[in-house]
Amino acid sequence: MDIAKTIRELRESVGENRRQFSEHTGIPVRTLEDWEAGRRTPPEYIPRLISYQLELEKITKKKGKK
Repeated sequence: MDIAKTIRELRESVGENRRQFSEHTGIPVRTLEDWEAGRRTPPEYIPRLISYQLELEKITKKKGKK
């Protein structure tokens, strides 16, 4: 799977548009647009870091509800 598709799928998995995902992750909107369109390629670890962030947020929310 290519990095552009992975980043798009991560964004869509939380139901956010690019602007919302930008605010959520701190990645500039233009950068997300370029990555998803394949105009620029992020370092290969970026999707992994985003995934870790989203997973940590899920875990934290679950613990907060108990």
